[in-house]
Amino acid sequence: MSTAPENHIMFEDVLPMAQGLLETERDEIANLANLAALLYEALAEVNWVGFYLMKEGELVLGPFQGRVACTRIAVGKGVCGTAVAEAKTQCVADVHAFPGHIACDGASASEIVVPIFKNGEVYGVLDIDSPVKDRFSEDDQAKLESVTQLLETYL
Repeated sequence: MSTAPENHIMFEDVLPMAQGLLETERDEIANLANLAALLYEALAEVNWVGFYLMKEGELVLGPFQGRVACTRIAVGKGVCGTAVAEAKTQCVADVHAFPGHIACDGASASEIVVPIFKNGEVYGVLDIDSPVKDRFSEDDQAKLESVTQLLETYL
């Protein structure tokens, strides 16, 4: 579990750091991998940070930090699939109360999933899990949506 030891990176510094990473690299997978690592280090009390990418009508596991994860998620299933189906961020205080939750890691208690768009279509999602219920605030959501909006400009 990443409790972001001593928070080596402050969450407030993530956006400018992400900008620096993204503007120096053109490869999408490299950028997603570095963003997952950056967010994993910056966020306290998270146990999984990563991306699922739309491929042939379903979400497929992309770069991430954390434990082994579900490989494929159908649109409309679980928190990630719901974010795609509704094309909007899903912030879930208690994943065990979410209808159809997919438990890739039984330690996860809350989750936030932010859709990523490319050419007007859902490209994928940023998925972050925490072992703490009600971990993600409205401020966290706004900051994570800013990170994905920045990412979208480089896709």
